[in-house]
Amino acid sequence: MKMERILPFAKNLLDRVVKPGDVVVDATVGNGHDTIFLASLVGETGKVYGFDVQEEAISATSDRLTEHNLSEWVTLFHAGHEQLSDKIPADDHGKIKGAIFNLGYLPGSDKTIVTRAETTIAAIEQLLKMMAPEGIIVLVIYHGHEQGAVERDFLLPYCQQLDQKTAHVLQYQFINQQNNPPFIVAIEKR
Repeated sequence: MKMERILPFAKNLLDRVVKPGDVVVDATVGNGHDTIFLASLVGETGKVYGFDVQEEAISATSDRLTEHNLSEWVTLFHAGHEQLSDKIPADDHGKIKGAIFNLGYLPGSDKTIVTRAETTIAAIEQLLKMMAPEGIIVLVIYHGHEQGAVERDFLLPYCQQLDQKTAHVLQYQFINQQNNPPFIVAIEKR
């Protein structure tokens, strides 16, 4: 396939913006794969702030970071992403170049613990205030489960109403695939 699949496309968007020394956010660390990716982009002179409400996710991500010798420039918070403006030091406000959300539930875990539109929207609003110009937020929306569809139905209208003078918003999805495959909404701060 010549067209990029969803997750490689998400990483490509971040790779275009995030450079060594930058500050980034993994808003849903999950099993730590995006945290590792972000840490590799920012390098030892950068900073990654990771958030998750599940201790299991924080623990798995911490182990993965240690395994890859990336722990020193990553700070993990056992907290919801709606708390990021309180948790990220004020010195880094205005410097964030990238953020990623993998919405839904932690794979291989309790499927009743899911992301919610109200906390995701609160986090997006905070990030738009804290990001550097041309910083990008990538939302990977998994909507093949009940709460995922609810979250999608709140997020899409929210993102569509963002003022184009403030942000560019892109939706990337395959429209002929079965079983509600994930799709991306990317928000670039102007």
